[in-house]
Amino acid sequence: MSESKAENISSIPIDGFSNLRITSIWTFLMSVQWSEPWLLGLLSFHAVCLSLTVLTCRCYRAQICHFLVMVVLVYCAEYLNELAAMNWSSFSNFQYFDSKGMFISLVFSIPLLLNTVVIVAIWVHRTFSTMTELKALHLKRKRRRETREKSD
Repeated sequence: MSESKAENISSIPIDGFSNLRITSIWTFLMSVQWSEPWLLGLLSFHAVCLSLTVLTCRCYRAQICHFLVMVVLVYCAEYLNELAAMNWSSFSNFQYFDSKGMFISLVFSIPLLLNTVVIVAIWVHRTFSTMTELKALHLKRKRRRETREKSD
């Protein structure tokens, strides 16, 4: 029993930067060296995407385009992961891109998907507001018709 436990512990990856065992998403994210220029660029990209989401809140067509671009980027994440895994030494100090895509999912896809969820929430809110306005107009017209019929 203790041998199998020792094998399980030894199979947990050790971070090359801080020599910690990676046991959760949090320890995985803490093991990333966030001061690398390409990671700072990626964080800036996510900040720009979020600000575009907020700025295009009133412009429906621009927001649709922004939404579709983000969904396509998430769809291409697997290909980006393969490309980055082959060329990681040209832009990074460490090989973050594993075959299962955990790193690219955590730092690339999840923020984009959260951004798309924000856009969908904005669309749902806008739809409910429009439906409420339409129902109010319908009721107002119905009341006018009823008052006209009573006065005739």
